[in-house]
Amino acid sequence: MTDAPNEKMPRSFTHIETWVFDLDNTLYPHHVNLWQQVDVRIRDFVAQYLNVPKDEAFKIQKDYYRRYGTTMRGMMTEHGLRADDFLAYVHEIDHSPLEPNPEMGAAIEKLPGRKLILTNGSRAHAGKVLERLGIGSHFEDVFDIVAAELEPKPARQTYLKFLKLHGVDPSKAAMFEDLARNLVTPHDLGMTTVLVVPDGTKNVVREDWELEGRDAAYVDHITDDLTGFLAAIRASN
Repeated sequence: MTDAPNEKMPRSFTHIETWVFDLDNTLYPHHVNLWQQVDVRIRDFVAQYLNVPKDEAFKIQKDYYRRYGTTMRGMMTEHGLRADDFLAYVHEIDHSPLEPNPEMGAAIEKLPGRKLILTNGSRAHAGKVLERLGIGSHFEDVFDIVAAELEPKPARQTYLKFLKLHGVDPSKAAMFEDLARNLVTPHDLGMTTVLVVPDGTKNVVREDWELEGRDAAYVDHITDDLTGFLAAIRASN
């Protein structure tokens, strides 16, 4: 399955001048489970920082993630965490499961206009992911959690900061994301939205709520094959 738009009339791509991509579980398949490594390190950090057992840390981690957008933001708000310490620790992972994806690189390169990344992760982590995938040269810049002044998606002000900093007209932009809730504001601002979902052939480690929202009004398109989806856009434009 390449594209499964909702029953409603989805926004098209004929007018798009800027292509905005989330990073983790969007530019690489969900089943790589790279983020699972980060997830484990977040749990360990929370356990050490709060001096609680790991099972309790896991509950706190997931609660903050859902309520605040990231566990880090919850820890900052609830416990006065310094973000630099957190970001350095949780992104120290093995990126080797990622493999070069020249086909995706070619599909991204052929899209007309600018390409940008908007991620709740760090710039350093994004750089390592893009290097492993071999697609970094196709992107103009990375807007990370530090550029967002540590306010993660789905906070509205984060998207507004991103749009202002890069001079992006949301009515001429598309947003690709693996979390439906992170498409609410982009769609509200006028962006064409694409939800990237697992292809269903391999096990993925996700919370149930992370896989919700496929039928939401703010999701214009759904794909489980980003490379094929991007190639089809170029072919139809």
